[in-house]
Amino acid sequence: MQQLSEDIRKKIILFQKTEITEYHIYKRLAKRIKSVENAKILDQIAEDELRHYNGWKEYTNEEVQPRWFFVWFYYLVSMLFGFTFGVKLMEMGEEKAQVNYEAVSKVIPKAIEYQDEEDKHEHQLIEMLDEERLQYAGSVVLGLNDALVELTGALAGLTLALQDVKLIALSGLITGIAASLSMAASEYLSTRSEKTSKHPVRAAVYTGIAYIITVTLLILPYLLFENYYLDLVIALTTAVVIIAVFNYYISVAKGESFRERFMEMAGLSLSVAAFSFVIGYFIRQWLGIEI
Repeated sequence: MQQLSEDIRKKIILFQKTEITEYHIYKRLAKRIKSVENAKILDQIAEDELRHYNGWKEYTNEEVQPRWFFVWFYYLVSMLFGFTFGVKLMEMGEEKAQVNYEAVSKVIPKAIEYQDEEDKHEHQLIEMLDEERLQYAGSVVLGLNDALVELTGALAGLTLALQDVKLIALSGLITGIAASLSMAASEYLSTRSEKTSKHPVRAAVYTGIAYIITVTLLILPYLLFENYYLDLVIALTTAVVIIAVFNYYISVAKGESFRERFMEMAGLSLSVAAFSFVIGYFIRQWLGIEI
């Protein structure tokens, strides 16, 4: 067995940790995924990761424990947010870890073989990632985007026009619930007329639920605090957070640009809110309403 430098040895131990950690993650996911074919692929990938771990162990003669925190973290993320998101998020971390493979390959040629197999795993995973949650992502985007644009604009206008948190909350809820039902019905009719694999009812449900959740989160500050300007600031901040979280999810799961999508949605929602705020002021002045 060749003598390894301390730097190379540390890198290989890191590889061992990564391999044995991913072995446990893929094994657990293979038991929970519904598709039998995909479960077999995950199980095979897990066995390859274990083989890599044992291969690296021949050079270090050291048993390495998995990072149990990451095992359970990625497993729970996959269960909560979907297998696609969890695996893609994990693969992003793995890409960063594989930077050291080239340095090790100069000393241990087998590192190239392992890296090629890791790349093959990534392609296998990408091919099998086709969840219902992503098929209906467009419906969720429709519900979120419409709710954010419409409600941030409505709340901004109502805040200055009414200046009463209960009236603003009441008006916002009525507007939001009516709009969510309208959007769900529109998505149902739209999906039904299209020749896609999406089920019209499911598409409508995803759109309606996304809309209702967004409406609830935006209206909530007006039900908790009496200062309507503070409520508006919290509602707009909440809108930006929702946009950031959802676009991060889509950017990871679909491999799209986070910054471009985030700036577009946030810019649109905040611009409409600012315009509606000004309109609310002028309408209040024009009608001479004092509440």
